[in-house]
Amino acid sequence: MDLKLYQATEIANQAVLTKFYRSLTDVEIIVIKGAWERQEYSQIASKHNYTTSYLSQDIAPKLWKLLTEAIGEKVKKSNFKEALKRYWEKQFWHKQFTDEYYLLSQAKHSLLNTKLYIDRYFLEFICYENLLQPGSLIWLKAPRLMGKTSLMERVLLKLSKEDYRIVSLSLDMADKKTHFGNLNKFLRWFCLNLSRELNLPNRLDDYWDEEGMGAKISCTTYLETYLLAANDSPLVLYIDDVDVLFSYPELYEEFFGLLRSWYEKARNRSHWKKLRLAIAYSTDIYMHANTNQLPLSIGLIIELPELTKEEVQIFAQQYGLVQDSFLVDPLIQLVGGHPHLLKLAFSHLKNYPDITLHKLLSEASTNAGIYRHYLREHWLKLQQQPKLITAFQTVINSPQPVRLEIISAYHLKNMGLVKLTGNEVEPRCQLYRNYFGDVMRS
Repeated sequence: MDLKLYQATEIANQAVLTKFYRSLTDVEIIVIKGAWERQEYSQIASKHNYTTSYLSQDIAPKLWKLLTEAIGEKVKKSNFKEALKRYWEKQFWHKQFTDEYYLLSQAKHSLLNTKLYIDRYFLEFICYENLLQPGSLIWLKAPRLMGKTSLMERVLLKLSKEDYRIVSLSLDMADKKTHFGNLNKFLRWFCLNLSRELNLPNRLDDYWDEEGMGAKISCTTYLETYLLAANDSPLVLYIDDVDVLFSYPELYEEFFGLLRSWYEKARNRSHWKKLRLAIAYSTDIYMHANTNQLPLSIGLIIELPELTKEEVQIFAQQYGLVQDSFLVDPLIQLVGGHPHLLKLAFSHLKNYPDITLHKLLSEASTNAGIYRHYLREHWLKLQQQPKLITAFQTVINSPQPVRLEIISAYHLKNMGLVKLTGNEVEPRCQLYRNYFGDVMRS
């Protein structure tokens, strides 16, 4: 959700009312509106016939302090929009799902409860809200290890509390030599596992007619006539790791064509509206596919961003580390908000208390550092694409963002190695600049 001015004002007013039993004053609302429009205090004062000193030295400091106490996060003129948005996300999400309501018991779901996870309320809410809609489809994309599966586990858990039937299937679990040999074998494996996830008997032979109807119609019939019809509850089908198909062009095109047909049926036919699709894929795997087509350009596409500084601080606290700027700021400067790279650092600092942050940072981009395996894997992938190495070297060697040929910039971004600002490209983080700068010079 992109906040509008009136929404931000309402959220701020509600927070103050809840905490202090009073509403925002007219002049406080004027300051919020002016700050929203990026006006200086002098501009706000002139427009509304106040003195600049009255607003900048009296009203504004008190307002930001008031909001800080009301929402439980440091608020200032430069960050109040995002602070209010985070407050709304947390309040709305927790209002719908309290800890008692959606957290599972330790004994039954120890895996979820022992995972360290940063709640990404807004993204979870967007996924959840969309999957509540009949015939919906969402795509979740990001490079590997950005937290796609963990996020969807939370969303599916919440949907299960609404009595939705849930199927979570990773295509990476298929035996590639056995199940990716042809479309019929793959779709039978796929349907068999849908049955298993739903605790329904395998009835493939009752519905399958490869020679007469073909594999795709057999699969569709099995889903429609058996799996969807087995229960009146909506069925959420979450397909993870679909990127494993990208190296099998014929299988890829047939399967995604099938998904497209299901999506169209779910939008137009009443008995198909029970189906909701969620599909996750890694963009860095997609780069090596033998096809230039993007996954289906239908439905809602959600790209996972990096963690914010506030989320990184919470992440550090989960590892029992002090969440102060002396720890968080240098790590963010090195690796940005990459969840996996931060996890490696926090885990290492927790498990090896004798290792100082300075030592970890100084060795990070070397073959003795904690990121050596991760960085080497990226380097091996790059070496399969000589043209990309040349393009990436241009980015690494430039102290300023540079322009690249569009396809190269696109592939490097999908690998998670660069970030784009407009048409300009720069390394995603200092770790990549340091490491790849060294290996490319050697």
